[in-house]
Amino acid sequence: MDTCAPRPLPPQIEDWFTARGWSIHPHQRDMLALADQPCQLLIAPTGGGKTMAGFLPTLAELADGTHEGLHTLYISPLKALAADIKRNLSGPVAEMGLPIRIEDRTGDTPSSRKRRQRADPPHILLTTPESLALLTSYEDAARTFKGLKRVIVDEIHALSESKRGDQLMLALSRLSTLAPGLRRVGLSATVEDPTAIARILARNPDPCAILQADPGPDPDIAMLTTDTPPPWSGGGGKYAMEAVLAQVKAHNTTLIFHNTRAQAEIFFHNLWLANDDQIPIGIHHGALSREQRERVEQAMVAGALKAIVCTGSLDLGIDWGDVDLVIQVGAPKNVKRLVQRIGRANHRYNAPSKALIVPANRFEVIECVAALQAVRDRTLDGDTDHTGPLDVLCQHIAIRACAGPFTADDLYAEVKTAGAYTDLPRATFDRCLDFVATGGYALRAYDQWQRLIQIGQEYRLRDPRATTRIRMNIGTIVDADKMPVRMQKTRGGKPLGEVEEYFASTLRKGDTFLIGGKIVRYEGMREMTVEVSRTAHKKPKIATFMGTKFATSTQLSDRILSMFQQEDWPELPHHTRDWLHLQRAVSQLPERDRLLVETFPHDGREHLVAYGFAGKNAQQTLGLLLTQRMESQGLNPLGFVSTDYATMIWGLDQVTDPQPLFTRDNLLETMETWLADNAVMKKTFKGSAIIAGLVDRALPGGKRKTGRQATFSTDILYDTLRKYDPDHVMMEITRQEAMRGLVDFGRIEEMLARIADRIDHRPLSRVSPLAAPLFLEAGRVPVQGLANERLLEEETQRLMQTAGLDFGPGQ
Repeated sequence: MDTCAPRPLPPQIEDWFTARGWSIHPHQRDMLALADQPCQLLIAPTGGGKTMAGFLPTLAELADGTHEGLHTLYISPLKALAADIKRNLSGPVAEMGLPIRIEDRTGDTPSSRKRRQRADPPHILLTTPESLALLTSYEDAARTFKGLKRVIVDEIHALSESKRGDQLMLALSRLSTLAPGLRRVGLSATVEDPTAIARILARNPDPCAILQADPGPDPDIAMLTTDTPPPWSGGGGKYAMEAVLAQVKAHNTTLIFHNTRAQAEIFFHNLWLANDDQIPIGIHHGALSREQRERVEQAMVAGALKAIVCTGSLDLGIDWGDVDLVIQVGAPKNVKRLVQRIGRANHRYNAPSKALIVPANRFEVIECVAALQAVRDRTLDGDTDHTGPLDVLCQHIAIRACAGPFTADDLYAEVKTAGAYTDLPRATFDRCLDFVATGGYALRAYDQWQRLIQIGQEYRLRDPRATTRIRMNIGTIVDADKMPVRMQKTRGGKPLGEVEEYFASTLRKGDTFLIGGKIVRYEGMREMTVEVSRTAHKKPKIATFMGTKFATSTQLSDRILSMFQQEDWPELPHHTRDWLHLQRAVSQLPERDRLLVETFPHDGREHLVAYGFAGKNAQQTLGLLLTQRMESQGLNPLGFVSTDYATMIWGLDQVTDPQPLFTRDNLLETMETWLADNAVMKKTFKGSAIIAGLVDRALPGGKRKTGRQATFSTDILYDTLRKYDPDHVMMEITRQEAMRGLVDFGRIEEMLARIADRIDHRPLSRVSPLAAPLFLEAGRVPVQGLANERLLEEETQRLMQTAGLDFGPGQ
């Protein structure tokens, strides 16, 4: 692309580069040349100096010391990344002798410093989307941001597909009003659609310049070879423990990524048991205490650890130069995520990253090979196009009200400049505003939801004291309900982290579980805190951390289906290759534009397997819908189990023609009927109600509602709205979120569009090779229907016959 002539750097910055024998990269010069543009998106490889490219114009503009107050706001998805950037930026600024004050502001920042930052902001403030939203809620926001010139959004790809990103773009729309002429900068190494990301980042209708740096060398990435083949099902990678440990010993520092916190805990425990040489290793994930995470981060910076077992908490651009190997345990599910994680190794420009993938089971071997091919082809996945979620908009309206009076016209015009809200209809905005102001038709009689009053054209808070509650509940991350875990007070009360509330409710005194790589013994509950002690037990009960559960992306699923059409698979290990050849001989392999459905008897039950390759959530939903359809057709299903690639249903009757089960209209009708009475809707409603501000998760005084309290509140509200106001905006939000999120019906619709009516039904006499691992999968879902009544009647007949009392059916 055409660029302006690069502006000269101040001598102290040029001298700093020269003294180190460094030269500025071309994309860094381009960022300087385009610094006055309203928006720039830089795509550069990990280790390519993205952060310095983003900050160079800021350092140049602040070098003369004339700017007062906040100049540049840096926004990161991770608190740890903000702290890392502060450390890495403060050193060069001090060495250059620049008169620049740099501070960070996250949930971990002391309250006294936060208050001072509003009154006397630093030149550069490093923060997160949630902290920025909070800053915009104060009455003095206009003073805090009056001199703001630039906003840098790092790892923008990680925010572009989430509600956190939508909240951020709404906050930026506010900043652009408070600081006209504000320039926006986006940084990322992994962007699948630069034009779409640029459109989200820019303030509508401003243009956004896209700069793409030299991508650098291909990564050195392979699948880990082990003497023992992977198991047929399950996860965790325990079979590869010795091979992983050997790789750790052979490298300086290794990051070992897992897709869930529970898997990370189990792997760390097994790795430690196999660690006969006592090499220093650590664990890092979002459910651990802040103190433990910081200790691990500091140990990594100091080079004191040989390996760290981690999750998405370390996905993003933390710069630990000694990391020379990344190991991904379990299929990555998403190519973009894999590329991001690979980039943590050899965090230097033009140095290839080294990575190994460890498939957790036999099918994941295929998925890992497909992911490796996508990385080598530089093909990423992802979907950035979506409509702005309304629960986030409702929260933003409440945040705006905290900062002072506003008019509906002004706020609507502001919101329309933000990312996914550019096509927001005025009628939808007005419905959200009415909800925030009054609670909506069914709730407007209750004082607690009368939050705004209208005086003339202006809206303002009815009770200014409500600002405290609104601010305490800012955020779009609705985790599973957590309870803190700490050592017993008699042993110091040291915090260890958090576990899910439902898991804590299953514990009995003496139970043992893993947290932070330690086996602890449950001692009891005190003030809504799980108290534990150390134990010598070797086999713990595992804490079930929900964390983030990934589904295989559509693009990766398509690659796997394309692989199936090859004559042979020389890139696969022999055991997996033989398995696929056997499947082709016994039945057939799935195809992208057709749906393979196998039916066969096994163990006295009739089975149906549908290979939809739609991801775990969608395949789970497909199981629910198909069993409902089968129940209505008198086919007596008993249960189902799902993976990312297939759903298996078992029951009493054989399915001779699966075609009617997969008709889109029938599935959609079944979906809507099922959702209306299902717990999924209440769970979805709870999450959206918390984000939209209908219920509070945090209370004044630092207290938080328990999960049961919040669920009780939202269940009553859901039932009330469903009965008296089914068209309430919160019910609309819930339907949209349920279809998109937990049940992922969109992936089912994609599958149905892809296959049309092309269904390959293969009636078999026995289990097929591809179906066999499904019998080993956990998470079986029983179906409570007519089949159970029939089984009960048949069992009753057998018992009566045994007793010599054969009355016949119905007697």
